[in-house]
Amino acid sequence: MKIKECYIKFSNLSEYLQSLSLLLARLVLAYGFYGPAMRKWSDINAIGDWFASLGMPFPLLNAYMAATTEITGVVLLTLGLFTRLISIPLIVVMIVAIFTVHIHNGFDCGNNGFEIPVYYMLFLLIFLSHGAGRFSLDNYIFAKKD
Repeated sequence: MKIKECYIKFSNLSEYLQSLSLLLARLVLAYGFYGPAMRKWSDINAIGDWFASLGMPFPLLNAYMAATTEITGVVLLTLGLFTRLISIPLIVVMIVAIFTVHIHNGFDCGNNGFEIPVYYMLFLLIFLSHGAGRFSLDNYIFAKKD
């Protein structure tokens, strides 16, 4: 058997892992957003004050918008519901976090750099482009029934 044929067979077999990978990635990312969302909601006024110290306009409004987007993302990513749609505002939250909090610390996450938000954005871009996968409410509700 030629290398090309072996690789094609291997690739076809590995496609069975696609939906499981998307499910696990959604759950890990939802967990990653859960902590920051709950910290924001636990003292939203302090988050508004912190955002003001960072020079953000409308800091309390932005605190509410970030916290709401993150907790909504936790729920929707966990369920695999409107996954492509929620990925967009979560990407925006990550971009804002990078440029307001993390960029000055460099890339390394050990120094509170922008490494983790970049990884989150990559996951979100995968969800935006590939969807939630077979193990999701998106698939159950919106799958094309031929």
